[in-house]
Amino acid sequence: MPPERPNIILIMTDQQRFDTVGAWGHDHMVTPNIDRLAREGVSFRQAYCPGATCVASRAAIFTGMYPHTTGVYTFQPWANHRNWVQDLAEGGYRCVNIGKMHFTPRDVPGGFHERVIVENPTNKNLASGGVDDDWGRFLSLHGIERPNDRNTTDPDWLSKHQGVPWHHEERFHSDVFIGDSAVAWAENYRGSGPFFLQVGFAGPHEPWDPLARHLDMYADADVPPAVTRPGELEEKPPQHLAHLDMHATTGHESQIDLRGASDADIARMRRHYYANITTVDEKIGEVIDALDARGYLDNSVVIFCSDHGELLGDHGLAYKWLMYDPITHVPLIVWRPGEERSRRDVTDLVSLMDLGPTILEAAGVDIPSYMEGRSLRPYLDGEAIQPREFVFCEDNYQIMMRGTAHKLVYYIGQEEGEFYDLTEDPGELWNRWSDDAYAAVRNELLLRLLDWLATSTYYNSGYKRDRSRTSPMRWSHNPYLHGSKGRPQAKQIDHL
Repeated sequence: MPPERPNIILIMTDQQRFDTVGAWGHDHMVTPNIDRLAREGVSFRQAYCPGATCVASRAAIFTGMYPHTTGVYTFQPWANHRNWVQDLAEGGYRCVNIGKMHFTPRDVPGGFHERVIVENPTNKNLASGGVDDDWGRFLSLHGIERPNDRNTTDPDWLSKHQGVPWHHEERFHSDVFIGDSAVAWAENYRGSGPFFLQVGFAGPHEPWDPLARHLDMYADADVPPAVTRPGELEEKPPQHLAHLDMHATTGHESQIDLRGASDADIARMRRHYYANITTVDEKIGEVIDALDARGYLDNSVVIFCSDHGELLGDHGLAYKWLMYDPITHVPLIVWRPGEERSRRDVTDLVSLMDLGPTILEAAGVDIPSYMEGRSLRPYLDGEAIQPREFVFCEDNYQIMMRGTAHKLVYYIGQEEGEFYDLTEDPGELWNRWSDDAYAAVRNELLLRLLDWLATSTYYNSGYKRDRSRTSPMRWSHNPYLHGSKGRPQAKQIDHL
C-alpha cells in the first residue's frame, strides 16, 4: 500500500446535461470553477451514465454493477448492496458524504464515517419515515418550511415550467447549504490519513431555483433552442407520448406541461436551469478553495460528474426516464492538482461505471472482480487503451446500447424500439427501428446487446448470493472483464 495515498474528492451534481460547461465551447454557460477543472484536468467528452434516473444511475455507479444485476431499475432500495465506498473505508480511507447520495433507505452509513444528508429540495418528510434530512432540519431551526406542494398553492405554477428563483436568504438554498457544509468540513477536519469526500449537490434537479443574482446573469443571454421536430413522438415507442402526458397531468410538484410551451417559455425555463448550475458552480469553487487552503489538494484526485442529464425541452419533453443523449450523456472531468499538464480532451466512449475502478485503483485498493467498469487511469496517464465500442444504460423497461455511429434502445417485452443513425441524425429526431435500410445493422446490434446482457448476468449471478468483498467469481473465469496489471487481460463487458 503506497505510503501517501491521495485524497479523493468526488463532486457530483444531479441532472446536469453534458452541454453545460463553458470551457467545452458552450458560451451561454457561466461556470468559471468547472471551467478551471476542465482547463487543468482531463475532460471525458463522451461519458455516459448507466441509469436514466437518479436512483438507478447512482446504484449502478456505486455498486459497480448494472441494474440487471442489482435489480435497481428505478426507485428500488439499494443502500444495503455492497458498494465501493465500503472498500475504501476498509482500505483505510476516511469516507465522508455531504449532500445527495440518494441511498434508499436514506439514513444508512453505506461505508461513510460521516454524512450530512440532503435529498431533493421538494422531498417529502413522510417518504423518509417522517424524519427530515439535515437541510430540512436546518430550515426548521430557522423557522422556514421546506418548499413543498407549491403546485397546489401557486396558481401560476404551470406557467413557470419549474423555473422558480430561490425566495429566502441565500444561505438557506439547498446547494448553498451543501457547499457551506463541505467548506466547514474541510476547514475543521483534523484527520491524518487519506480521505474520500463525496459532495453531492442537489441541483440542477428540478425545480430550477437559482439564486436571483445568478439568474440575472442570463437575463439577456441567447440560449440554445430545443432540439425537436413536429410529430416526432408519434413515430417513436408509446412511452414517449406517455412521458409527456404523465408529467403534464401529475398532481406532484414536478408537474410540467410542455404541450403548448412557446419558444419563449422554453428559453425562460432553460435560463433558470443554467443559472441553477451557476449557483452550484460558485459553491464548487468555494469547496475547492477551502480544500486548497488546508493543503489537501497537494495530493488529491478531484472528479466532477453528474448522475444523469435533462431533456430541457428537447423532443418537446422535460426531465429524464428515456434514453436520449441529453439524459444519458453527462459531464465528466478528472483533475489531479499540481500536475504539469495542459488541458486534454478524451473523445472515446466511457461510462460512469468506470468511477469505482478508477477511484479504487487511485487509492491502492483492490478492485472487486464483479465490478463491470474499468479504471480510467490509462487515459489520465496518457497510456494506450482499447476504446469501447459501446456504452450501456438501463432504466425500468429499457436498455440502451450506444456506439459512435448508432444507438439502439431495446424495450423489454415489446417489439417496438428505437434505432438512430448518429452520424446522419445526432439529434435523434428520426427513429429508424422499422426502416428496412437499417434492418441488418439493427439486428446485429440487437444480438450484441443480448450477448452483453446474458454474459453480464451469468458472470455476476453469484453476487446476489454473496455480497461480501470477495466475489465468488474470478478474473480468469470471465472472458469479458478487463483486468488491471498482473491479471489476465481479456475482453471487457462494456466493449463487446
